[in-house]
Amino acid sequence: MIDVVMPQLGEDIAEATVSQWLVRVGDAVVKDQPLLEVETSKADVEIPSPTNGVVEAIVAAVGATVAKGDLLCRIDETRTG
Repeated sequence: MIDVVMPQLGEDIAEATVSQWLVRVGDAVVKDQPLLEVETSKADVEIPSPTNGVVEAIVAAVGATVAKGDLLCRIDETRTG
């Protein structure tokens, strides 16, 4: 199981807001596929999948404020859909 966490988006960006999920639990994803969009004070950013697998859990809800290292979702890399 891979924990997908909020990456560092910029030196002066401390947090972002989840604006929308582009996948659902049970969806098969491939590495670098956009999983969700977050909104910062400077831009909207897509967060990509770090691996191939199946989305097992979405932890950060739309509207949630997330900081670097916060858990966004979990992907089971042993499954491919």
